[in-house]
Amino acid sequence: MYLLPTTKAQKTVMLGEVKEKMSNAQVTILADFRGVPVAKITDLRARLRKAGSEMKVAKNTIAGIAAKEIGIEGLEPYLEGPTVFAFGIEDPVTPAKILSDFAKEIKQGVDIKAGILEGKVIDAAGVKALADLPSREVLLAKVLGGMQAPMYGFAGVLAANLRNLVYVLDQVRQQKEGQAS
Repeated sequence: MYLLPTTKAQKTVMLGEVKEKMSNAQVTILADFRGVPVAKITDLRARLRKAGSEMKVAKNTIAGIAAKEIGIEGLEPYLEGPTVFAFGIEDPVTPAKILSDFAKEIKQGVDIKAGILEGKVIDAAGVKALADLPSREVLLAKVLGGMQAPMYGFAGVLAANLRNLVYVLDQVRQQKEGQAS
């Protein structure tokens, strides 16, 4: 069980942790997890950790102060009720996908509130749009395919010219054989 800070010293430590994570994360996603069994949340934490992300529970007031101190405006409306923060350190898309898939699995009790992407607050629809993006590996494969396509086309043109040359030479050979006979 995770206990929220009660003393000023504990709150100061949490403020420092939340500020650091928000500053270093490519994406921070805020979600409400009411009534979700602890075993399921533990499974979600493991999935996020495996993907290079992290999940943390923080007091809304502390998260609001942390956001303001690092220059993020507009987060206050989303800091109501129990809030869980998922920090995407390595990739902004993967944690959004994981949380979105988790919300579909659970079907109730999970509500994605908002997110912070590149220092800007995005709403739940923005987080969903982020989750719908292809993964980094898929995007890299598409870029690589786009770079290879012109080379394949050029090779095909060169091969076609060689085929045409061989065809013409074969026609000339057949014509000379026909004249010799």
